[in-house]
Amino acid sequence: MTDHQTTHAAQEDARNETILIWLNGRIVPRAEALVSVYDSGFMLGDGVWEGLRLYNGKWAFVDEHLSRLFEAARAIDLDIGLTQEEVFQAITDTQTANGMTTDAHARLMVTRGVKTRPFQHPSLSRQGPTVAIIMEHSRPAIARPIRLATVPHIRGLPMTQDPKLNSHSKLNCILACIAAEKAGADEALMLDIHGFVNTTNACNFFIVRKGEVWTSTGDYCMNGITRQKVIDLCREDGIPVHEKNFSLVETYGADEAFLTGTFGAQTPVGEIDGRVIGDGGQGPVTTRIQHLYKALIQRETT
Repeated sequence: MTDHQTTHAAQEDARNETILIWLNGRIVPRAEALVSVYDSGFMLGDGVWEGLRLYNGKWAFVDEHLSRLFEAARAIDLDIGLTQEEVFQAITDTQTANGMTTDAHARLMVTRGVKTRPFQHPSLSRQGPTVAIIMEHSRPAIARPIRLATVPHIRGLPMTQDPKLNSHSKLNCILACIAAEKAGADEALMLDIHGFVNTTNACNFFIVRKGEVWTSTGDYCMNGITRQKVIDLCREDGIPVHEKNFSLVETYGADEAFLTGTFGAQTPVGEIDGRVIGDGGQGPVTTRIQHLYKALIQRETT
C-alpha cells in the first residue's frame, strides 16, 4: 500500500543528524558511535535493551524501565558493569549533552561485548559489556489508525526464548513484521502457542468489547510498562479490564482496538485482517484511556 506506516513513525527532525551518543562511558557524535564487528550484539544478538521517553524534562517511569533492564541482564547472566544509579546518570548526561527537554526517546543497549573469536560461546566475550544510549528528538506522527495482519509467527514458550525478555534477538518479530507488510498491513498480530490473540510484533495489544477492555493473559507477551499502566488506570477509573484468553473471532467483533508502548503510548487500530474494527477510527474508550494516561504522565513528570 502507498500509505504504509509503522507504529514508531515520528516527525522528521534535522537535529537527529547531529545527536550525541553515550558509548562505553564517552559521549560521542553519531558518526563516531561505532562498535566492533566482533561485538556479541552484532554477531549473535547477545544483549538486552530498554526504551525510555522524556516528557517535561523527566524520564517517565524510569525506575521501572531500569529495573526491567537489570532484570533482563541478570536473566542472561550479563553483568552491565554499572549500577542502576550510574546508568541513570549516563542517561541524564546524554540528555544534557543533547539539550533535550521533552519529546525525546532513548534506547539503552547492553551487549556481552567484544568477542575474542567469532563463535557463540559467551566465554569468548572477555572484554566486558558494550553499553550504548541512543537519544533522539522524537514526536509520534501516526497519520491514521494502524492496520494489522495476523501472521503464522507466534510468541513462544519461555523455554525457547522468553517473550518477556527485551532481547537484541528480535528476528522472530522481524519476520512477523515482514509477513504483515507482505499482506498489506502495518504491523503483525501474533498469536500465542494455543492460538489465542497475544501481541503485535512491536507493541502490546488491547481490544474493547461492550465497554470492557481486554488484553492477553500476559503469559506470552512482553511485560510492557505502558501495558501495565493502562490496566492500572482502567481499574482506578472504573473501566472493566480483563487479562484473558480471547480469539480472533472475538477480536474481529471488537468495538475498538489499540496498541500500547513506550513510544506511542496508545495507538488506535482501525483494521485487522481486512476487517474494519468499529468504525475504523479511534473509539471513545481508547480516547478516555489516552486522557487518563496523559494525566498520569503530567503527574509523574511535573
